[in-house]
Amino acid sequence: MASTMSVKLAWVMVLCLIVGAPLAKGAISCGQVISTLTPCIPYVRNNGAVGVPAPCCNGIRSLNAAAQSTPERQSACNCVKALAASISGINYDLTNKLPGMCGVHSPFKISPSTNCKSVK
Repeated sequence: MASTMSVKLAWVMVLCLIVGAPLAKGAISCGQVISTLTPCIPYVRNNGAVGVPAPCCNGIRSLNAAAQSTPERQSACNCVKALAASISGINYDLTNKLPGMCGVHSPFKISPSTNCKSVK
């Protein structure tokens, strides 16, 4: 199972690097998004049974602090959306509660239907 997850994460990283490459110096890359949010995966896949790991909240806070401009938030949105879509068994209700549980307001909902172009 870990091998399958590693392959999925690798493909998402490649896809994000191709599609969501940083627009300007200092822009957020999908690699950064994935590395900061990977600690959250067990929580959202196991219906919260494992508890929210501290590195998950640290990653969410770090990502929120880094995504200050509209292009950065849209890029982060696309990366998070692609990452979530690559994870089987994800609980989107828990996924969308995580930022609040970590003391962060997210500028977008994580969903397969999220339109990241509308994120401001």
